[in-house]
Amino acid sequence: MTLPDELERITALTLADYDQTAERFREGTRDHDVSQNIEALLRHLEGQAPQRILDFGCGPGRDLKTFTRLGHSPVGIDGSAEFVAMARADSGCEVLHQNFLALDLPPAHFDGIFANATLFHVPLSELPRVLKALHATLKPRGVLFSSNPRGDNREGWNGRRYGAYHDFDSWKRYLTDTGFVELEHYYRPAGLPREQQPWLASVWRKV
Repeated sequence: MTLPDELERITALTLADYDQTAERFREGTRDHDVSQNIEALLRHLEGQAPQRILDFGCGPGRDLKTFTRLGHSPVGIDGSAEFVAMARADSGCEVLHQNFLALDLPPAHFDGIFANATLFHVPLSELPRVLKALHATLKPRGVLFSSNPRGDNREGWNGRRYGAYHDFDSWKRYLTDTGFVELEHYYRPAGLPREQQPWLASVWRKV
């Protein structure tokens, strides 16, 4: 169990680093191709566009614009005040300013959640609670996509950001214990040997 003071420190220092490097982060990730991940979420959504999609950890708003262009109704959420301002200005979408450990989300509201390179920032002690909040804000049979840097289930500081690095078996236990069923998982970038695929992507349905 991580003590409350330590959780507050983890959140504050990680978000401070994103705030301080926000412009550099935006320029460095502007052209990242995450179409494989977006398609993985969208192909499992039931019903027709527009779908309500929560971009969980939306950063500067790149993917909000993509979802809008594809005919959906995305809402962003991020703990970095700098990212929230950027995402609102660049996408024109609603963007909530909430950190991941203090979520206040409407029940059964979203068709899908896109958590691209974000949930790994949640300390292991808090992950069940955060996943329950995401499960609750999804509509019945809603879909959660997640992509995280894979690892050996250790957590700690990577520079000035905190992260937890899961292998698939560990990640699956957390999701199934929350009430999700697996739809698919894969490693990125596609087409490379496993040792050159640092990202674990997975898609889950609320049941």
